[in-house]
Amino acid sequence: MRTANLIVKMLEHEGVEYIFGVPGEENLDIMDALLDSKIEFIVTRHETGAAFIAGTYGRLTGKPGVCLSTLGPGATNLLTGVANANMDRSPIVAITGQAGLDRQHKESHQYYDLISMYAPVTKWNAAIKSREIISEVIRKAFHVASGEKPGATHIDIPEDIAAIDVEEQPPLFKVEHQLSEAGDEVIEKVKDEITNAKNPLILAGNGITRGNASKQLITLVEKYSIPVTHTFMGKGALPWTHELSLFTAGLGGKDYITCGFENADLIITIGFDMAEYPPVNWNPTGDKVILHIDTTEAETDSHYPVNLNVIGDIASNLEKITDSLPERKEISPWISRLRKNMLDELKEYENDTEFPLKPQRIISDLRSVMGEDDIVLSDVGAHKMWLARMYHCYQPNTMLISNGLASMGIALPAAIGAKLVYPDRKIVAVCGDGGFQMTSAELETAVRLKLPIVILLWRDDGYGLIEWKQMKAFNRASHIKFGNPDFVKLAESYGAKAFRINKTEELKPVLQQALKLDQPVLIDCPVDYGENLKLTKRLGELIC
Repeated sequence: MRTANLIVKMLEHEGVEYIFGVPGEENLDIMDALLDSKIEFIVTRHETGAAFIAGTYGRLTGKPGVCLSTLGPGATNLLTGVANANMDRSPIVAITGQAGLDRQHKESHQYYDLISMYAPVTKWNAAIKSREIISEVIRKAFHVASGEKPGATHIDIPEDIAAIDVEEQPPLFKVEHQLSEAGDEVIEKVKDEITNAKNPLILAGNGITRGNASKQLITLVEKYSIPVTHTFMGKGALPWTHELSLFTAGLGGKDYITCGFENADLIITIGFDMAEYPPVNWNPTGDKVILHIDTTEAETDSHYPVNLNVIGDIASNLEKITDSLPERKEISPWISRLRKNMLDELKEYENDTEFPLKPQRIISDLRSVMGEDDIVLSDVGAHKMWLARMYHCYQPNTMLISNGLASMGIALPAAIGAKLVYPDRKIVAVCGDGGFQMTSAELETAVRLKLPIVILLWRDDGYGLIEWKQMKAFNRASHIKFGNPDFVKLAESYGAKAFRINKTEELKPVLQQALKLDQPVLIDCPVDYGENLKLTKRLGELIC
């Protein structure tokens, strides 16, 4: 058989359902081989969108998503989405077509050394320069991508290698990733750290969701009454309705949860990825006692002075820690006070009727129409900060925020990936007008696939988050405004349904209607980002 057919056969053995990408001349043989495969190839409108979809598939399933591009500009377009998945700890395998071996030694049309280019943004990558190594390369790419901490791998396939004949190779057997448990001596030290603390606080990260450890977290906090705050990517590890939930940390400046960190004498980080929320933001003096529970040892950081590492399977280690602790049912009064302040902020705006809509009102309406297991995906911009703070979750992975690389344009492609994984759930992508236009062509992909997703577009005709930061720093804005198309006409031209919000009271019924339609829907919603600086002022005056 052709090498390309053998590669596709190996991908089938790995359980690949979809490959997302844009075909090119250097992967002609791979594309032809896919015609005889059960793997569904989904053409996207840009390679970055393909990688965003694959990364979301990987994040939600735990299995590597697969994306494909040709060489040169196709591969460089793919790079941003691959880097995003890698920093978000989402398993993904990127496949690039490449120039033939006969011209890689010299200056050549569209040729760059992609192995070197992808090395900094992947866990591992390799070129298939010999047909004898195909089974090894494919197996290793999937094994490394899915191992803790998950991320990206990359396979480069020269076009002349893909076209040659090859003997059949048996696929290599999958090896399950096994994480160890902490020893009894470590667990005893953990018990002492926790029981000696008066005000322990848990910072729940993305690793709890990856490790399916939410149930164990809930058991732990209920037995010893430890409050929990979440990173942007850890949202939902503890249901927001739980009396010990202190919602989400992650703003760079002061916020209500700052008081929680100040009051804590022990911070227990669980599944915490440092890229999500730099420790300098919540431990500015570097003097907090930190207990690090994760699959890998802590990164070195002067603001993250770990007193004790608990390494291994997070769920199993949480069970062991819980078993070691005595019961402590009394909840400290400061927890209830802090929680009330946070909830009061949300309630304050749920009936606000000013137009354009305030971010708080949009979020209140959105939360009211979404079910407990429905999924909201945030793009990157000012709206991400509001959603992270105020869109509260019942379950893990029901609000997806990219907070590693945090690449603009992710929400629409990510919503496509989420709908493919969970066709029966409501899926809403929340986008700013800046981020949306970076990948808006993927609306055609959603229409072609007949995926009923909703894009809730917050329109302010500028880069709102950057303006927010500029005003905080210099009290004036610089080069952040741009023009917009008629988003309703744009969406309709792709074959999607579209609505424009003209008064505040329209949003909730339009959302309800949009979520019932069996097609992609865009909602153009003007937003008043004057609330950004009001929030900054209010939180700046916060006294713990």
